[in-house]
Amino acid sequence: MRLEAITWERLTEALAERAVAAQAEADGPWLRVGLDGAPAARPGELLAQSLAEALRIRGRSVLVLSTEGFLRPASLRYEYGREDPDTYFDGWFDTAALWREVFDPLEPGGSGRVLPDLWDPVTDRATRSEYRLLPKGGVLLVHGPLLLGRWFPFDLTVHVRLSPGALRRRTEEGARWTLAAFERYEEEVRPAEAADVVVRADDPGHPAWNGKSD
Repeated sequence: MRLEAITWERLTEALAERAVAAQAEADGPWLRVGLDGAPAARPGELLAQSLAEALRIRGRSVLVLSTEGFLRPASLRYEYGREDPDTYFDGWFDTAALWREVFDPLEPGGSGRVLPDLWDPVTDRATRSEYRLLPKGGVLLVHGPLLLGRWFPFDLTVHVRLSPGALRRRTEEGARWTLAAFERYEEEVRPAEAADVVVRADDPGHPAWNGKSD
């Protein structure tokens, strides 16, 4: 895959324009964007908030959501131990709740009422957050790891990619047991091929992407 160097500012603007174009072609009244990347790739910090602001400047209502708010209870996440990579891959995130509380309300004819989070991993209790109404024409930005290959109905997907070496270096020592899950993700899902846009972030100060810069 050929990648071109770009700044985060220019990348954000390019992705905002790509999102606006995708919205014109979307099947439903809301645009759903997935920002996929391992925690070490920081898709939320590096892209989600800046992209949300760029879209708001373009007149779109935006709701930013992290899959960290949809973790399953600890009793289920740790059923096979606290460091089981297969459970991290298949069972840490409550995909059924994401469908029910986030994606289904944004289907054609849906209410637009989205639950921004469901579970607090610190207290291991329900967050009891209020539903948020995303007006028609609004944009949902979902960021988190292992988003692709799950049939989520995204209209635009961005994969923030790290090489295996960069992923290992930048993953906190206590979370390196998850590396096997990301190896499986590469083998089974091939996120760089599945995503609409790929951003390489081995050097967070010098990203590159598979689009063209104007």
